[in-house]
Amino acid sequence: MGESGMLELKHLSFEVPGEEEAKEIIRDVSLVVPDDKLVVVTGPNGGGKSTLAKLIAGIEKPTAGQIFLGGEDITEKSVTERAKLGIGFAFQQPVRFKGIRVIDLLRIAAGKKLSVSDACGYLSAVGMCARDYIKREVNASLSGGELKRIEIATVLARNPLVSVFDEPEAGIDLWSFQNLIEVFEKLRESISGSSILIISHQERILNIADEIVVLKNGTIDKQGPRDEILPSLIGTSAAVEECRRLMPLTKGAENHA
Repeated sequence: MGESGMLELKHLSFEVPGEEEAKEIIRDVSLVVPDDKLVVVTGPNGGGKSTLAKLIAGIEKPTAGQIFLGGEDITEKSVTERAKLGIGFAFQQPVRFKGIRVIDLLRIAAGKKLSVSDACGYLSAVGMCARDYIKREVNASLSGGELKRIEIATVLARNPLVSVFDEPEAGIDLWSFQNLIEVFEKLRESISGSSILIISHQERILNIADEIVVLKNGTIDKQGPRDEILPSLIGTSAAVEECRRLMPLTKGAENHA
């Protein structure tokens, strides 16, 4: 897009009504996501990570604080307005669209009539054989891993200044996860004039980050370069919790070996 897309959060807070008093989900979070960087937000479950992603995308509105994109205050802008300004968002659970083909979805994302060749290029970029998918419907016949990669392809077609991915590893098997890691590695290598923000527990995704932000109890517990933050996370209760969550997947893979 040829312009700075630096994302900045200033003293961001978000609360929801409670039985007796409001419950604060995000509390006074300030964060900068610089151009040409891949930033991963991690931390314990219930710490506010997905809520933070939704605040950035405009799905939720903060109760306090401001959000800036390229120096422009976008706090009051809608999801659609933010998308037009350059924020791309990939859901934790991608949406299925009965009756809409993959090529149609890519054209909607791009906002123009893509050629089949261009559409195939986006699918190839996420490791999919374009010939097998370009005319398929985005429905229940696609696996979780296939849907994830198609959604990432739509983010690429949108060419955003900031791409936000909310727990892209959720709901996919180990084989799809391996493909997903390769996709993000390629995105990291080719990042230029834009930035990527990923919400994730996964060590392999943390390993490709430029910077890591640890969100705990709605606030930033620590943040900094990967080489500084990642060693402090290995073996923590959050890491152990994630290992336990993945154990059923690992056992399933062994049973199919």
